[in-house]
Formats: sequence, C-alpha cells, structure tokens
Amino acid sequence: MAHNTELGRHGERLAAAHLEARGMSVIERNWRCRLGEIDLIARDGGVVVFVEVKARSGRGYGHPFEAITPLKLARLRRLATAWCEQSGTGSARIRIDAIAITVPRDAPAVIEHLEGVS
Repeated sequence: MAHNTELGRHGERLAAAHLEARGMSVIERNWRCRLGEIDLIARDGGVVVFVEVKARSGRGYGHPFEAITPLKLARLRRLATAWCEQSGTGSARIRIDAIAITVPRDAPAVIEHLEGVS
C-alpha cells in the first residue's frame, strides 16, 4: 500500500508540474469534502479545471484512464459542484480533465492529458 500511495503522490506532483508548464495555475491539491476528493484544481484562463490523476508503474492492470469509470466521472461532477458552491464561484466555467501518469522502473514518466472528459 505504501508503494501505491507514494506512486499516487508522485503522479500528482508530475501532473501539477505538467499543468503549470502548460500555463495553468494549480489552486488546490487533494481538496476534500464529505463527497470525496479532487486530486487537483487549476485555472486555465477563465476556466476552473478539476483534474483526476491516475498513476501506474506499468500497464499490467490496464491503462490508467481505464480506472476512470462513468461512476467516477459522475462523482467528480458532484465534487466540482460542491467546490464551486463552497468557494463562491458557483457560476464559473468549469472543465473536468484526466491525467494518466505511467512511471516505468527504468524510463522517464509518460504523461497523457485528456481535456474535457465529462
């Protein structure tokens, strides 16, 4: 479990750096409420972006994006609404993105970013 937790944290750090390199600003990390957690929240111009990050050390359990099910996307939409209500940005333009990080043992990490998955 510790390996998976550290891999997830490492993946979130890589994802945040990726977003910032694309000119976005990360405004929240691991935001939680009673409904669950959002990995990253960023601003992309006038859009608030809610980002689900999935990290894997390989493809033995499938592609990281395969873990983002319709049920998971529905929960992310509810979480995005909760964050907007709590932060007072209820009428903000929003987008839900997904970032897959594959971190092979002896190679650089591979970062894939899908915009507007929901």
